[in-house]
This record gives sequence, structure tokens and C-alpha cells, in this order.
Amino acid sequence: MIRINRILVLTAVTSLLSAATLCVNSRSPAFGSGGASPQAPSTVSRMEEIVQDSVSRKVFMGTVLVARGDEILLDKGYGFANLELDVPDTPSTKFRLGSVTKQFTAAAIMLLQERGKLSVDDLVKKYMPDAPAAWDKITIFNVLTHTSGIPNYTGFPDYQPLQGIPTTPGKLVARFLDKPLDFQPGERYSYSNSGYVLLGYLIEKISGESYERFLQENIFTPLGMNDSGYDSNTAIIPHRAEGYAPGPTGIVNADYTDMTVPFAAGALYSTTEDLLRWEKGLYGGKLLKPDSLVKMTTPFKNNYAFGLEVRTVNGHKVINHGGGIQGFNTMVAYYPDDKLEVIVLSNINGAAPQDLTAKLAAVAHGEKVTLSSERKQIQVDPKVYDGYTGRYQLTPTVTLTITREGDHLFSQSSAQPKSEIFPEAENDYFMKTADVQITFVTDSQGRATELILHQNGQDRHAKRIEGDAPVPK
Repeated sequence: MIRINRILVLTAVTSLLSAATLCVNSRSPAFGSGGASPQAPSTVSRMEEIVQDSVSRKVFMGTVLVARGDEILLDKGYGFANLELDVPDTPSTKFRLGSVTKQFTAAAIMLLQERGKLSVDDLVKKYMPDAPAAWDKITIFNVLTHTSGIPNYTGFPDYQPLQGIPTTPGKLVARFLDKPLDFQPGERYSYSNSGYVLLGYLIEKISGESYERFLQENIFTPLGMNDSGYDSNTAIIPHRAEGYAPGPTGIVNADYTDMTVPFAAGALYSTTEDLLRWEKGLYGGKLLKPDSLVKMTTPFKNNYAFGLEVRTVNGHKVINHGGGIQGFNTMVAYYPDDKLEVIVLSNINGAAPQDLTAKLAAVAHGEKVTLSSERKQIQVDPKVYDGYTGRYQLTPTVTLTITREGDHLFSQSSAQPKSEIFPEAENDYFMKTADVQITFVTDSQGRATELILHQNGQDRHAKRIEGDAPVPK
């Protein structure tokens, strides 16, 4: 499934990676080394500790790149691109990007607008006059910002059976063309891979070129991204990583997906170093005109702009997007105020890229990061737990359930296994299997009215919705 790491993952990936871990130093002097600040050695050392913590917990293997301005702080590979052949992950390893693809699709739309081929305010039906009446008010802007109402085809019941079968952009669009809209255009936000498939279809229709060729000629080649492209199940692509997933008894090869299926919503591949070229090209004014870049990075609803999320985390503006596809999870983040780029690509499914990106950025900003392995469990009266048990609404579709079993407290997210949480203060708890913390906000009698979930550098509040429990005595 093509997905962005928006749903919080509350359980650790328990798959077993190879015992060996390989780190490869940067080989990218072309980006410049800059002048290291006096704090740089300790900063880089802490970054290494953070990545190695995820590696040692067997939740990450892949590549990491952190750069500030022209200075490369970290550029290494960890683990293996191919476990069966013992081929290491290196900075030149190519990873499937999943939904990180969407920002390239959005940039392609902006290039077409700059050339007078379209306007993001155009109705989609201008280019698809035979589209159903339900699409009469859908604009390209709506599609870019996930506010079109077009249902998400990767959530359809037939998605799994069809994901391994080659298709075409036209056939992909036909899957959702006649489906009822989830809501009226512009009414609200709902993440939809269908929308970005539709954008790829429009790029081909309007430009007269394939999506793959348009990106190659207008983005990859001009920016010197020689290790990026549209992935293929049949082509020989040197240095391409294999994708893996956690299984019940250890790591397994990821499910097969024909790369024509994710198309413009998630079919690209790249390296950390090429993605740095992309970031410098996009935000450095080498690709789009200034007004186009402003338009592309201005959020509309739910912090979403065009193929990018824009938010403020701990006082720092960040423009980012994550991706997930069978065997791969990715995160690319840019902090414009201090020209900080953090890029994490993983060839094992899990939330590590999102988690690592937040932590590495925090260290680069001089903030304190406490790893799960550094947290200390204390003893509390288990009766306190009774004030915390119940259900908490995290998002409209995700709840957290807190339960007590004897002297142990557990948290369980919707459709996820439960995980034990451990006290480091009477109201503060942490997981040992994932870097997740929970703070319970209580009333004067010790009953929790809400909880705060701390994960990936973000604090999410969840109000208690049911599950009254006896007040602790």
C-alpha cells in the first residue's frame, strides 16, 4: 500500500535483522564540507548514537543524510540493501520512495503552470470533459491538496488482489472515476493516492509525454539527479535495495507490487544524496520561480500544501513528507529557517524514518533527545493505573485503549497489538519496544481526562471518551 506515515505506529517492529551492521562514510564532496562548528563533533556523535539505537533495536536499516547549508553532518548507510547476498546499504543505494513521490508530481504540475499549459485553479474537467458530473467542481488545486473528495483507490477492497498486475494511468483513473465522492470538493481534507494518480495522468495528457520522461527531462536531469527515476519491476537498476517487512518470526521479503500501480503517487526511487540535490534545487530556486515555490509550500487544510506538509515543530518550521510502500519507508524534511535537511530512507517497513528524522533534527537544533534505552523505570502504586484505564480519541479514526493487567499497564492503538508502558514518573510512561511516551492529564482525584502521546517530535492530545474506572484510593 502506498502510504504516508501519518498514522502513529505504537508497536515496535520486532523482525530480526542480520547481526552485522555496516556504516559507510560519506562519499559526496560535491556537496561541500563547509566549516564544522565547535559543537559539530558532539552533535554528529549524538546523531550516530540515535541512529545506532534504532539499528540495535532492529527497527531500522537504510541510509541517513543530515546537512546544514553546505555542511554534511551525517551521510551513512546502515544494515543491508540485500540480506541474502550481504550487500550493504550505502549512500549510493537506491530506495523506493513511496509517497515522497508526490512532491515531484506537484513540482511537475507547477512547471506546467509556469509554461502556460495549465492553471492549478483550472477545473479537472477542462482536461477531462467526459468526467462524471460529480467532478464538476473539482479543481487541480483540490487534487494537489487532498481536498477533492475523490476516494483513495489504495483503500478499495480490490487493491490488494490487483497490486501485482501491470496497469496503465488510464486504467488506474478508471478505478475511481465513477465512484461517489467522499465529500464535496474543498469541504475537507482526506489523503488520497487517487488524486496524485490523477495528477500524473493529467501531466501525461497535457504535456504529451509520459510521466517518467517528463520528470527525467524537467527535474532529474537538470538537477543532476542521476540516481533517481521511475522504478521498474523488470529493468536492471544498479545499487537498488531489496524491500523487507517484519514477519511473525523475523524479517521477510516484502510483498510484490507492480510499479505501474503506485504511478505518480508513489513509484519513484532515489538515494539520500540525490534527494539532497532535489532539496537544494527546489528550495534554492533552481527549479521553480519564487511565486510557484511559495504556492507549492503554502498549506491549505491539515497542514498540507502541494505534495508536502508544512508545520511548526518545537518552534521550527518544517516542510516534509514521508512515504511507505511494500518494503520501504522514507522521510524527507527541510527546515528553511536554518537550511537544515534530514533525509532517512529505510528498506524495512516501520516508523523508524519518521522517528529518526524528528530526533536528528532536534539534535541539530541543539535540543535534548532522550532515547528509550536511556529512560529509567520507577516504581509506582499499581492502583494509580485504575485512574488511567479507558479509551482515548487520538484522531477521528484512531483510538488508544489503556488497560491494566495486575501490576502492568498497557496501551493499544486501533488495529495494533497492545504494548506495555512503564512509569518514569507517576503521570509519565514510556514504551521499551518503540520510542513512544504517554503523559496522563488527571483531575484532582487522579482520574485521567486526556493523554498526550509523544512521538516523532510531536505531541498529540487524546481526550478520554469512555472507560470510567474506579478512582485510586
